[in-house]
Amino acid sequence: MSKMADPHAGHDMSAMAPPAVAATVPAVPSDHAAERFFDPALMASARAVLRQEHGGGRYWKVLADQAERRARDGYDASAFEGEGWLGDDFGKWVIKARGEHVDGHGWEHAELQALYARPIGPYFDLEAGLRQDLEHEGRTYAALGVEGLAPYWIETRATAFLSDRGDLSARIEAAHELRLTTRLILQSKLETHLAEGEGEAELGLRLRYEIRREFAPYVGILRQRSFGEAADLARLAGERTGETSLVFGVRTWF
Repeated sequence: MSKMADPHAGHDMSAMAPPAVAATVPAVPSDHAAERFFDPALMASARAVLRQEHGGGRYWKVLADQAERRARDGYDASAFEGEGWLGDDFGKWVIKARGEHVDGHGWEHAELQALYARPIGPYFDLEAGLRQDLEHEGRTYAALGVEGLAPYWIETRATAFLSDRGDLSARIEAAHELRLTTRLILQSKLETHLAEGEGEAELGLRLRYEIRREFAPYVGILRQRSFGEAADLARLAGERTGETSLVFGVRTWF
C-alpha cells in the first residue's frame, strides 16, 4: 500500500518570520479613558461637576415658608417665618427668622436664630446655637434641638431654649403636606410653646397653589390659644385667650 503524499511538501516557510516587537510599550490605561480622545483639562472639569452633583459638594438654600397677612377680629397682623442655610452632607450653618407685627401695636414677637446643624441619622439633624429676641426687651437664648422627617412624612422640630436669665422653654412643631394635585397642596401644622407655668398652641391649615415649585400663594385658617399664666394675664387685660385668623400669603424659595 502506497503512502499518501504530503500536501505541504515543498512549502518554504522561512520567509514568514514572527512580527517584530514594537520599540515602545503603549501607556498603561488609566481610570480616565476618555482623556485619550478629549482634552484632559476639560474632562477634569466635567468630573468636578459630577462629584458636586453626587455628594461631597457645598450647597445653600433660602426659604420663606410663610409671608402672610392675618385677618381677625380686632387688629390684623403680618407674620413671617423663614430660614437660610449653607453647608454640605456632614454639617451646615443655619439662620432662622420669624415674627409677627400687629397693626397699631407693634411687634408681638420677633426672633433670629444662628445655628449649626449636623446629621445624627438618615432623617434627623441635631441643631445647636443662639436665639436672639428682637423686641425692646429682647433676650438671648442658648438653643438645642432636633429637626427632621418623622414617620408618615411629618416634618418635625423640637427645640429647647435657655435664656440669659435662666428661663427654660421649649418649642415643638409638626407639619404634614397632602398633595391634592400636582400643584395644589394642603399643609397642616401644629406648633406649641412651653414655658414654666404657661404655654401657647397654634394650629393652622394652609392651601397653596404652586405656580412654580419656587413660588406658591396660599390661603388658610389659623387658630391660636394661650394656657396657664399667659391665659390668666390675657383675661386680666380683658383679652381673649384664643383667636382665629384668616391668613393669605406666599411661600417661596431659591
